[in-house]
Amino acid sequence: MAGSRRRTGRPRSAAADRAILDATRSALVELGWGRLTMGDVALRAGVAKTTLYRRWSNKNEMVVDAVAVLFDELELPDRGSLRADVEGVVLSFAELLERPETKTALMAVVAEATHDEALRARIRAAIVERQKRLVVEGRRRAQARGELPPDPPGPRGAAEAARAVDLVFDVIAGAVLHRCLVSAERVTPVWAESLTTLLLHGLTAGAPQPVPSRPS
Repeated sequence: MAGSRRRTGRPRSAAADRAILDATRSALVELGWGRLTMGDVALRAGVAKTTLYRRWSNKNEMVVDAVAVLFDELELPDRGSLRADVEGVVLSFAELLERPETKTALMAVVAEATHDEALRARIRAAIVERQKRLVVEGRRRAQARGELPPDPPGPRGAAEAARAVDLVFDVIAGAVLHRCLVSAERVTPVWAESLTTLLLHGLTAGAPQPVPSRPS
């Protein structure tokens, strides 16, 4: 029977995957993008090079996945309010970016992706789209608390929600990445609080109100 036919062969090993991705990040930190090879990673991970090629067609894909698993560590515990949730994820994201393996691997793949459309697409799929789950979860939680209005019903509401998720993700991720990797400044609790205020209330939040002129 056609439905009973199954591919046979050795099942993929989660332990081997972890060893390969760990070896990829350590090799990037030590060697840099230009000197990194699939053979070097295989040697460090203690596997055959063919094991790598059964999983990834080239080192670009392998490095993206090595970065993606680090970002999958990010979580959004319920801190009781939208403000606290945003501040918490900003600080967690910044802490992740301070790790040398994250910083080196992410900057390497982003630089390489500037002239590789396939790599850009893989970054979007494996990192960006997967991490938008945090924004989706945060919005849903804030709506349940009554801190944000519910999305309109139907396709229009779904489209508006998707646009909101995209924008919030871009603002938070872009600000933290720029602060950590471009400006090379620390993301402190005070900075996270200021960014959250800006996100929640806009540029006019806390600005002094103009004094009305007196009639002459």
